[in-house]
Amino acid sequence: MNTSKKLVIAYSGGLDTSYCTVHLSKEEGFEVHAVSINTGGFTSKDIGIIEANAYKMGATTYKNIDAVATYYEKVVKYLIYGNVLKNNTYPLSVSAERVVQAIEIIEYAKSISAKYIAHGSTGAGNDQVRFDIIFQVLAPEIEIITPIRDKKLSRQEEIDYLIANGIDMSWEKAKYSINKGLWGTSIGGEETLTSNLSLPEEAYPSKLKKEAIEEVTLTFNKGELVAINGIKNSPEINIELLNNLGSEFAIGRDIHVGDTIIGIKGRVGFEAAAAIIIIKAHHLLEKHTLTKWQLQHKDYLANWYGTHLHEGIYLDPIMRNIEAFLTNSQTQVSGDVLLSLKPYHFTLDGVISNNDLMKSEFGSYGEINSGWTAQEAKGFIKIYGNQSKIYQKVNSKL
Repeated sequence: MNTSKKLVIAYSGGLDTSYCTVHLSKEEGFEVHAVSINTGGFTSKDIGIIEANAYKMGATTYKNIDAVATYYEKVVKYLIYGNVLKNNTYPLSVSAERVVQAIEIIEYAKSISAKYIAHGSTGAGNDQVRFDIIFQVLAPEIEIITPIRDKKLSRQEEIDYLIANGIDMSWEKAKYSINKGLWGTSIGGEETLTSNLSLPEEAYPSKLKKEAIEEVTLTFNKGELVAINGIKNSPEINIELLNNLGSEFAIGRDIHVGDTIIGIKGRVGFEAAAAIIIIKAHHLLEKHTLTKWQLQHKDYLANWYGTHLHEGIYLDPIMRNIEAFLTNSQTQVSGDVLLSLKPYHFTLDGVISNNDLMKSEFGSYGEINSGWTAQEAKGFIKIYGNQSKIYQKVNSKL
């Protein structure tokens, strides 16, 4: 092998990266080092299969980097703090992973002195932007190679090429493309290429297994999920445990429609039981423990955080600024959230928190005013409406 052509490929084991590995090693003469970044969803069996396939495709080495904890600390934690749902729907299940994957891959490329880095993104999606921006910012000296994008290859052309090179792995068996990670699973199929068709039951990896209502208690400490039903674990482990639990009720399914970075509309199915449950539970706890101004300003800053993350602008310093705000906002967000899991949905039943601002000694909404007199209320209302009265009086003459 020519070590001057050492190349690291972001290897998922799917059709695109399989084509790239074969093409780059056999036809372009690159010394290909395949790297997979585990941001959730990999089993030891999965890793073994992906590794075997990487060598079959012509990779010189294969490495799987466990980045689940890193993914939580760098990204997921802030998505929870901000209750981020893209277009009020999508918890950024897959798009959020790409940042961490790109950073880990470029660091590995540097560690082995690779002069080239490759990925299997097409020219019609968001991932090309997310990967390229990270690579260009962190290692502008490393050349980016993208065969699928450059050649404008169709899926069938890739399959034909692999078969011609003696690699027939029944690529057409998978009717739906599945991408599983810590924060959820994306699902793509012929239905998501339309505007009117829904995904059938068979498209979702998790199936309904439980129908009896199950009560669950989530414990948060400064915005982080630290325990489920009183059993403590690290937040990333709790996410996995809750996802397993919620998936048995087929919770967290939906289809997201959004604007891509490149300006076209995109549609993708997903199931993200843990992400949806945690975000909704965390948001309820915040309603009880934060002031209305904290909630208001968090909303738009968190929305921008999710938007920038989705569009690959993770390395801009504004992201660290917003993260600092979101972290500080969680100081009082501690307590238990009580919820009930049911087939295909869940209900938030209430919260128990020492920081609950809904304290009866200050008054009960619509019932008793304990902290002020009737006269004080009348005076407040009169002054509070003063600006509107002035406006109406001045403009009623026009």
